[in-house]
Amino acid sequence: MIGTLAVIFVIAFFLGGSDYLPKFLNMGRNWKSTLIAGFVGGLFGIYGNLSGVAFQGAVISVRDIGPMMAGFFGGPFGGLLGGVIAGAHRYTMGGITATACIVATCLIGLICGLLSNLYHERLTRPGFAFCTGVIMEVLHLTTVLVMVKPFETALDLVEQIAIPFILVNALGFALLISLMSYVERQRTLLLEQNRLHSELEAAKVIQQSLLPPISESYPGRPEFSVRASMTPAKDVGGDFFDVFFVSSDRITFLVADVSGKGIPAAMFMATAKMTLQNCVRDFEDLSEAIARANDSLCSRNEAEMFVTAWIGVLDIPTGRVDHVCAGHNPPLLLTPRGPEYLRTRGGFVLGGMEGMPYRQSSLQLAPGDSIFLYTDGVTEAENTAHVLYGEDRLQTCLQDLYGADPQQVLDRVRKDIELHVKNAEQFDDITMLCLRRAAEERE
Repeated sequence: MIGTLAVIFVIAFFLGGSDYLPKFLNMGRNWKSTLIAGFVGGLFGIYGNLSGVAFQGAVISVRDIGPMMAGFFGGPFGGLLGGVIAGAHRYTMGGITATACIVATCLIGLICGLLSNLYHERLTRPGFAFCTGVIMEVLHLTTVLVMVKPFETALDLVEQIAIPFILVNALGFALLISLMSYVERQRTLLLEQNRLHSELEAAKVIQQSLLPPISESYPGRPEFSVRASMTPAKDVGGDFFDVFFVSSDRITFLVADVSGKGIPAAMFMATAKMTLQNCVRDFEDLSEAIARANDSLCSRNEAEMFVTAWIGVLDIPTGRVDHVCAGHNPPLLLTPRGPEYLRTRGGFVLGGMEGMPYRQSSLQLAPGDSIFLYTDGVTEAENTAHVLYGEDRLQTCLQDLYGADPQQVLDRVRKDIELHVKNAEQFDDITMLCLRRAAEERE
């Protein structure tokens, strides 16, 4: 009986891990699913009969698991069908319990089907399924006592087989249902993970499409060059950069960092990017534009997220940069004197509190000078010893890059970060932007 049970478990494991069980469950309770459940349960019962042990005119087997399973999946009619098939086959084998067995298997399938209709979710619990199996096998033995004559023969048979018969069939039914339910749950979980991964990939593509396509053709002005990159810690991130014209001779460039990670941060990132772009274009004064953007983000911020940002507006003919810092890391200026941090008084983060003032400052980019913006994912990148990359190392990395192409600057910093972190996992988004005023303007 135990060997037969093992074979049934292997079959159940296969069914639970294949496409057959999900397709069957998605059919719902209709005549087709009822017939399938009854037929499969009946086949399980027949296999139990064939592998059973003949004992005093009876066949001791795990036949009843088939009708019980048919009732679980196919309801009362599926269980009854499974019981008829398994019981009819048992009847052909003869013996003093043949008639009692066909009656018992039919009753067991029918009752399990009714229980499945009423308590389907409970039946997936091992304890409830085991108790159900015990009751069904007690019913089976009771049927034998009632129908088999003489009564003394039936009683003697039941006394000898009752305990192993009840325990093996009840335990088998409980384990079978638990196994198939577990495998199906795992399979469903895997499918859900794959679906989420596909959605994250789609979100990643959408997020990347929101970033400006900076290249040789854009912004497309010989007076300056700019490059930027964003490497999320997860499939999607909350960092972003933007470069857009305010007028024909004024261009805005910024780097921002949304609190949090993943899909919520990416959604807030999209909102913050469009809000900043609209406000900077609508209001000539940069400090007023950022204040309006902050109020707008606060008014629709049910998630209570915020964003830090450094926003600059370059006047292309003169090299003047008006800028506002909203709780963001200080950028570095790359001049002939070497890289220097631009530490100006900043304002509060965006989306944190309405009515906050923001101070506008200005700097002058001489021909050949560059400005390097970044998020805290750069300076807070950790190695396996939890040592931060830090501001000092970033400044040292940029030491000899005055006049270098912006892409060369980004590549140098990225390689130095990789050298620092080595095999450590990236915990935060890493975003960088470098803008350089062309040296040819000296002529």
